Amino acid sequence: MKRARVAMNGTIYEAIEDNGFLQLNDHRKVTEKDVVWLPPVSPRTVFALGLNYADHAKELSFHVPTEPLVFLKGPNTIVGHRSETKRPPDVDFMHYECELAVVIGKMARNVKASEAYEYVLGYTVANDYAVRDYLENYYRPNLRVKNRDAFTPIGPWLVDKEDIPDPMNLVLRTYVNGALVQEGNTKDMIFTIPMLIEYLTSFMTLNYGDIILTGTPKGAVNVNVGDEVITEIEGIGRLINRII
Repeated sequence: MKRARVAMNGTIYEAIEDNGFLQLNDHRKVTEKDVVWLPPVSPRTVFALGLNYADHAKELSFHVPTEPLVFLKGPNTIVGHRSETKRPPDVDFMHYECELAVVIGKMARNVKASEAYEYVLGYTVANDYAVRDYLENYYRPNLRVKNRDAFTPIGPWLVDKEDIPDPMNLVLRTYVNGALVQEGNTKDMIFTIPMLIEYLTSFMTLNYGDIILTGTPKGAVNVNVGDEVITEIEGIGRLINRII
């Protein structure tokens, strides 16, 4: 099932996808443009992966990491489908990152990789923007690169894990103003979803609603004010965002 959170006429609703319409939890059916899309989940903690695709590491002239390069993102970064993201006026290179977002479904600690999917609630699409100008290095991403307000649209849907038989074989694509600029597949991750859950829970507790952003493949292109950026993942959805 595809689930969403939306606002309409000052009220927040849970919704599900129903033959191209949104069915609100009061049973009304509305169109996508009748509502304001909210992030499908409100995470306590957001984990982000650096250099989790070998082709992206090569693209940036970095060595493939031998253990996950994980950093945290604040809730201020998270916005919904059809949101706007502000490009800072003083930067030369701001780029999108299409990522599979894994949503945790229950408290997890010391989880083995073989049992990891038991702790997954579902999946959504993330576009984790970065400002390359501020990057110290990919082994120590600083706050200004990855924690700017409204820099991580997610959505539109939270898709139940049961509806995605193999999350490690999904096509990811990004379009800027309708042109395909990025394409990859989750099968090319260096550290798989089970490996990441095992790694993180070996030293900390994950909680319901926490999100793991699993990294992006190669194809980082600069975006400018006025650009429409669509990040999509096979079977999960198309996330639209505009640069202002």
